[in-house]
This record gives sequence, structure tokens and C-alpha cells, in this order.
Amino acid sequence: MLNLGDNKINHRLKMEDLKSLQMTTSTSVTKKAKKVALWTLVILLVVSFLPWTQNIRAKGLVTTLQPSQRPQTLQSVIAGKIEKWFVKEGQFVKKGDTILFLSEIKDEYFDPQLLSRTEDQIKSKESSVIAYMEKIKSLDNQIDALIKTKAIKLEQAKNYLKQAALKVQTDSIDWQAAITNYSIALEQNKRMEKLYEDGLKSLTDLESRKLKLQETQAKKNSAENKLLSSRNELLNAKSELNSIDNQYKDKLAKSESEKFESMSNMYDAEATVSKMQTSYMNYTVRNSMYYITAPQDGFITKALRDGIGETVKQGEPLVSIMPSKFDLAVEMFVDPNDLPLLHVGNEVRFIFDGWPSVVFSGWPTASYGTFGGKVVAIDNFTTENGKYRVLVAEDKAEGEWPKQLRVGSGAQGIALLNNVPIAYELWRNLNGFPADYYTPEKVKEKEKKNYDNTKDANEK
Repeated sequence: MLNLGDNKINHRLKMEDLKSLQMTTSTSVTKKAKKVALWTLVILLVVSFLPWTQNIRAKGLVTTLQPSQRPQTLQSVIAGKIEKWFVKEGQFVKKGDTILFLSEIKDEYFDPQLLSRTEDQIKSKESSVIAYMEKIKSLDNQIDALIKTKAIKLEQAKNYLKQAALKVQTDSIDWQAAITNYSIALEQNKRMEKLYEDGLKSLTDLESRKLKLQETQAKKNSAENKLLSSRNELLNAKSELNSIDNQYKDKLAKSESEKFESMSNMYDAEATVSKMQTSYMNYTVRNSMYYITAPQDGFITKALRDGIGETVKQGEPLVSIMPSKFDLAVEMFVDPNDLPLLHVGNEVRFIFDGWPSVVFSGWPTASYGTFGGKVVAIDNFTTENGKYRVLVAEDKAEGEWPKQLRVGSGAQGIALLNNVPIAYELWRNLNGFPADYYTPEKVKEKEKKNYDNTKDANEK
């Protein structure tokens, strides 16, 4: 029954009547199925060792690489009233082109001749500054003249004081001589009286001697009086010297006080001129702010305020503009769990909204319709959605991005990481493990090592 010998009984039995036997008997179809299963297992085994590129997928938006190239809104620096529009939405404008004109709404700026009047005030105040400077110069000259006059007067007073001192000395000598003469005359008169008493001299001689004594006494008194007068003159000379010094000190102090007062007024006038010049420049700059101009070449996308005659506040947005020249980039948002796997310089493949593509995330070279990029910046803090923003720029070596791309378009990014076998990747996903952590430096060292090994093998 097992058909193990040479005498088989298969041809003697009706197999269609024996269903159980049919189930245990191998047929050509079963053999084919076994071959297919075997080859499938072999293929899966081979495929499991094929390389697979680990990746991180994240959504993002098209933006620009430079902040100055992104869409911007133009604000009104001053409060005003819209008088005239010079552009329409969608129009291309060059840098410096006028977009709209505002008129003044604040009463302190209503005067149409405000600049000329302010300039006249500045000139008048500058003239006051010049006048104060001239007055200061005159006071300086006056102070110099007083100093010179004081020196001359003091020299004269000192000379007069010396003369008075010498005169006192002379009169003192004369007074001493008069005293001596009076003493001699007095002794001679005494001797004359005795001689008269003795009868040796006549009365006439005695009277003559008394007269001479009186004359000598008169000269003594006159010399003393003259000495006292000279001493008074000396005291007057000293007093005059002090008086001159005090008098000119007072005059100098008064002139210097006037000088410092003029200097203070001049500094006040200069401060006023500086303040008025600042106001004049502010008025000049404000006049230039009535015209809102384009900061760079671009397209007017939307007018945020409409109509004529509407008033706008300071800092209120008026119109949005999109620069005409920009370098595209993509800002994609990754989970905090994937952030340590990304580094500046990582390769990223993008699928842009509106562009057909066939993607094999593990085999980026086999994908179609994707575009290359490189990570240029990674934020150090999370955004409002709890993810980290990664900025990716265009990779010129991988080809240019579509010219029709616009800022704000959607993009799906695939950040390329390590190359691992498919079996390892399946095992990692089944166990919920993250992608392998690596750094670009380690990858470069590994590639360099492989290149060196290949080069040595070729040389051998």
C-alpha cells in the first residue's frame, strides 16, 4: 500500500473513489507549490540581507532660507490718513517704488512751512550763541586789562609806600637832630645864665641865648610834627595798597561772574539749538514717511487696508509683499524622539505637494519624483505643536527644486540615516526600537575606512 516496492498497485486502484488516499498522495501541483515556497523562502532570505536606508519622515512647509526673503508686511511708521494708492494687488514693484501716500492727522504737524520756520528759529538761536561767544571774548579782554591795570597800580602803590617809609626815616633823623640841638641849646642857656649871674656875660647875650633856645625848641617841635605826618603818610600808603588790591579783586570777580553767566547762557542756547536741530531732523524724516515705499523687489500680494481717506495707526500693517528673488528651503517638524538622530548636513528627500512621485523610503536612489536637500539649522526649543523645527536647504548636487514652488506649499521630508540590512530593520520595527544613533563624523570615518580597504585590495 505504501508503493515502496517494484510491484506498485496504483494502476489497479480507482483513485477517484478513494478520497482519503488522494489527500495523502503527492501530485504535480503539490510539487510545484513546494518549489514556489522554497524559492520564495530563498528570495526572502536573500532580500533580508539587502541594504535598507533608515529614515525619519516628517511633514513641513516650503519657506525661504534667508529671513529677508520671506513674505513681509509693510507698516505705517506714523499715524496718518490714506490719500492715494499707487499699486494694485499682484503688481511687481522695484525697490523704492511708491506704494501709497499718507497725509498728516496730528495738529502739531499741520503747518506746511514747519520745516522753514523751524530752520529760521535755529538760525536765530545760533545767532544768540554767537553773540554770547562775542560777549565772553569781550569779558576775557576786560579781565586781562583789569589784571594788567591792577599790576601797574599795585606797583605804583608799592613805590609810594617805599617813598613814605624813606620819608619817615629821614624825618626821624631830622627829629633826632632837632632834639640834640635843643639839648645843646638848653645846656648853653644854663651856662649863659650862670655866667650872667657871675657878671661875666651881659643881659643881651643871655637874651640872645634864650631866643636861640626857643628857636631850637620850635625846630624840634616842627621836626616831630613832620615825623608824625610822614608816619601818617606811610599808613595811608599801606592802606592804599590794600585798597587797590581789594578794589581790583572786586572788579575781576564781577567780570568773571558776568563771563560765567554768559557762558551758561551760551550753553543753554547751544542745547536749545541742538534740541531744535533734532526736531528739524525728526520733521524731515517724518515728511519722508508719508510715502510708503517698497523695501525690495517683489510682488504686492494683498492690501490689508482699503479705500481712500481711512486713518491708520502707528505701526498698523498696510500691505503685504513677497520678494521676487529668494532661495527656497523647507521647515519640517520632527518629534523630540527623532531629534538626536538629526545633524546639520543630513541628507533629506522631499515630496512636494502637487508633484507626482514614486517613493521607496528605504531605497532613495530608486525613488522617482523626490528632491534632495541638506539640513542647515536645527532649533533648540520646541514649537507650539510640541515638535522641533528643522530647516532644510536645497541640495544643488541633487538637482534644482521645481521653479513653480511657492512659499507655504506642503512638503513631506524623508531624512536619510544609516544603511542597515532589511532583516535588522524589520526586527527593529517589530520590537519598537528607534533608529540607530550615529553622527556624521562616524559615518565619514566608516566610509573612509571602506574606501581605504577597497583601494588596498585593488593595489594587491
